[in-house]
Amino acid sequence: QVQLVESGGGLVQTGGSLRLSCAASGGTISNYPMAWFRQTPGKERDIVAAIASSGSPQYIVDSVKERFTISRDNARNTLFLQMSGLKPEDTAVYYCAARRDFGLGLSSIQYKYWGQGTQVTVSS
Repeated sequence: QVQLVESGGGLVQTGGSLRLSCAASGGTISNYPMAWFRQTPGKERDIVAAIASSGSPQYIVDSVKERFTISRDNARNTLFLQMSGLKPEDTAVYYCAARRDFGLGLSSIQYKYWGQGTQVTVSS
């Protein structure tokens, strides 16, 4: 059973940067497409970025393109999300997820394994 643990969230000012990490244990993630989602109170969990098991292809939602980068280090069993140019609307709980099926998934229902989430708060 794969377990995912996010870290790196926190409070940052507008324009700042954060790097989220997602460490996997209990199994290798090297064969799993993975993704970052985010969720605000009362809203659905939305895709931010996804990455294939090999690192390519990738998907980045339009609202964060040019500001966020998704990457992975399969040797370290870790997924990353580098966030820069942060805006107050990026404030959310960020979750990493892994799916067992081939191909990028853009919906939360396509993912089997989830982390507990890490809070990102961007102050104006």
